[in-house]
Amino acid sequence: MRHVSVLAIPRALGSALTIPLEMLTAANDIARVYKQLDKICTLEIVTVGQLECRLTGNLNITCDKLISEVSKTDLIFIPAVWRNPRAALNAHPELVQWLDRQAQAGAILCAATTGAYFCAASGKLERAQATTHWRFFDEFEALFPDVDLQRKRFITYSNGIYCSGSVNAIRDIIVHLINDLYGDQIANEVAQHFMHELKDSHATELLQQSQEGSHHDERIIQIQEQLQSRFSEPTSMADIAYHFGMSVRTLNRRFKAATNKSPTEYLQSVRLGQAKGLLKDSNLNIAEIAHQVGYYDSSYFTELFTKAHGLNPKEYRRLVRNKLFRVNQGR
Repeated sequence: MRHVSVLAIPRALGSALTIPLEMLTAANDIARVYKQLDKICTLEIVTVGQLECRLTGNLNITCDKLISEVSKTDLIFIPAVWRNPRAALNAHPELVQWLDRQAQAGAILCAATTGAYFCAASGKLERAQATTHWRFFDEFEALFPDVDLQRKRFITYSNGIYCSGSVNAIRDIIVHLINDLYGDQIANEVAQHFMHELKDSHATELLQQSQEGSHHDERIIQIQEQLQSRFSEPTSMADIAYHFGMSVRTLNRRFKAATNKSPTEYLQSVRLGQAKGLLKDSNLNIAEIAHQVGYYDSSYFTELFTKAHGLNPKEYRRLVRNKLFRVNQGR
């Protein structure tokens, strides 16, 4: 049985632990439902020093083991550390040594933002690509000049080490890893529960992200997340600009610079992406789907969908369902 270690470090962000724990627990549960018991992984929270660990926000957790008790593991999630990752790195040299030993034995490392400090300190990122939280770019580069820091990427992979530029980006990595560990069917189900947008291929989408499509403008990231979470609601860009303390002109300029799309174009792509999922997986009619994704004129929705995908919604539904039918026939 494969072993996964979710690392707890004092002052780590709780979400950097709970996201992999929740997603991999869901993958285990789905594997049990499908009676694919050979795919189930052992999940343990491991730590340094003592089993009681206090995270950011005064969140206390009781860990399963100390790292000194884990001689072999297959996958390690290293969390982001709040405010001063350099101090955390200096406080735990034994953690760096343990990561080095595990990586040499074949473990995959997955670092959320400043967790990359520990990977870099192990020497495993020398002349390899990595990323971290944008606030720490300069410090990280000064500390680890031999690491090829990717300032314009949210996700990197080199030498068996995944790094992410935001805690949220860790979800994409986890779904990719679940695809490898559990297969595409379970990865798709986990993605439906934990992610806004479903990817066509978890195995390839993750590592094909262009540098032009990634950015580290935190305010624009917050706006993107709001548009993703409220895509079905009537949206005024003037209201969004006011809420985030900028003019509409500044919003459009910064959004375009960060994403190569205007806010309106981005919202449209989110809505149409959601519509594709509903056309594939639901029996709602076209007008109902249009309403579900924020369009109250089904003719306008059909026009946008056709322009974006070269097929109208009915044609797209027929095509993807025919493909699914053929795939299922072949199993």
